[in-house]
Amino acid sequence: MATLGFIGLGIMGTPMAGHLLAGGHTLYVHTRSKVPQALLDAGAKPCASNAEVAQKADIIFTMVPDTPDVQKVLFADDGVAQGLTPGKIVVDM
Repeated sequence: MATLGFIGLGIMGTPMAGHLLAGGHTLYVHTRSKVPQALLDAGAKPCASNAEVAQKADIIFTMVPDTPDVQKVLFADDGVAQGLTPGKIVVDM
């Protein structure tokens, strides 16, 4: 099973993350607000930042509303880019 990361746990991201957990994947998560308890109960591993998700996961999914949000998630000081190493994959939904 792949080690996955999911950033953006809103109305679309939460169900998607839940399906990944149900599929048996290890899932590291981060969101602007509180991580939904249902995901924590299912085994999601909360991270303090987007960079931490990228450090811990091999494939990182982002599910955020608009281009400025994507830019922030990826390139802010604590963004995904700060935690990437060669071979990791970022999927922007």
